[in-house]
Amino acid sequence: MLKMYLKQFKIYNIGFYPMSENSKISLEQQAINIVLEEDLEKKTLLAHKTAKEWFSRSLSLTRGIAPALPKRPGRPSKPDLLPPRQMPKRTITGEKGRLALVHSLAHIELNAIDLAWDLVARCARQAMPRAFFDNWVQVGLEEAKHFNLLDERLKEMGSFYGALPAHDGLWQAAEETGHNLISRLAIIPLVLEARGLDITPPMLEKMRAQKDDKTAAILEIIYRDEKRHVAFGTKWFLFACKRHNLKPEQTFHEMVRRHFRGSLRPPFNDKARSQAGLTPGFYKPLAGITAVN
Repeated sequence: MLKMYLKQFKIYNIGFYPMSENSKISLEQQAINIVLEEDLEKKTLLAHKTAKEWFSRSLSLTRGIAPALPKRPGRPSKPDLLPPRQMPKRTITGEKGRLALVHSLAHIELNAIDLAWDLVARCARQAMPRAFFDNWVQVGLEEAKHFNLLDERLKEMGSFYGALPAHDGLWQAAEETGHNLISRLAIIPLVLEARGLDITPPMLEKMRAQKDDKTAAILEIIYRDEKRHVAFGTKWFLFACKRHNLKPEQTFHEMVRRHFRGSLRPPFNDKARSQAGLTPGFYKPLAGITAVN
């Protein structure tokens, strides 16, 4: 059953959605436009505009022939993208360390924008409840908010996004899981975003210890929203497993071993993970286990 599902997304007729007949462009197309946009100010503005139109129910889900999905997100010429292993070691002590941290977080949030909207576009022609799109449009909107907050913080610190190198590992995860919904949900919200729940509270404490209250305030917003994003991921992962008669924990373990390049590293923020519905049976059996490639 699992191998059959992994071959491809199954496409359904989703005409039962109430749609705006006057809409000249669809949520599906706008999501693709967001991913492809190279100008980051325009990318975040389009994310806000699209979310507003979707939640006001003035935007159709799909329209006409299915557009081609993006292979790569639009990006400015900087930062230079390096393999993760070639990235310089990061510290968060001192002004340079804090600047490097904020830059790294901005890069993560930029990728998170594209990951959320890519998921919306990929699922637009599947038979998914409207709540699925509501949830992931909200995620895409909040990731744009996070990037804007961090981008503005970089400017306040005398720098800008693109001033330092960054790695391309997050979009590699998107490429690795682009063929099916279950693997995408397992790796992006339930591994990568859940990792943010583990590491953000210690970062917050260090920012406060260095009297960087502005960065700490941004981290608090991101941490609060990430709990919701992981909760959305858990909800729809369980939904997809139930739809295909799969055992959730076993399926999650298979997906992580197959698609995640690395291992799940403790310590885990068990409380925050559990609040998001991600119970220890999902992740603790995988602690320290490297994926089989």
